[in-house]
Amino acid sequence: MTLFLDLNHSVGDFNLALKFQVPNGVSALFGRSGAGKTTLVNAVAGLITPQKGRIEIAGRAVFDAGRGLNIPPHQRGIGYVFQDPRLFPHMSVQRNLNYGRRPARSSEIDANLIVDILGLEKFLDRRPDTLSGGENSGLRLLVLYYQTLICCCLMNHWPV
Repeated sequence: MTLFLDLNHSVGDFNLALKFQVPNGVSALFGRSGAGKTTLVNAVAGLITPQKGRIEIAGRAVFDAGRGLNIPPHQRGIGYVFQDPRLFPHMSVQRNLNYGRRPARSSEIDANLIVDILGLEKFLDRRPDTLSGGENSGLRLLVLYYQTLICCCLMNHWPV
């Protein structure tokens, strides 16, 4: 999935001005604290509205300030792993995984395999607040997979 960005967004004294294209494949976004990584990802996800510019995901414009186009986040076809937990604290890991789950497609990998790869099987009956940061991040990634979202934007604080 290609990503094209040409945007300008200011918050207080900070100004993010950029223009680049990300080709198909895996890409990493990194930089110093305060460089604008979260602002950039939030703009792509539709969580903030840049003052100027254009954003295209897979050749489809999802934001164009000049045309007044701003596709809502839930219609952009991407997923987002937040830096902080965004899971239902009152639900078990298993219930968080099943929440919003869409029917499986024949081309998808068995979700149980992903549970095994991430080592989450022993956590299925636990609540998110009883997990470590890394376990919680793995769960958030698995929730995205379960919901068959297209793209996962990983932030620079991803535990290795």
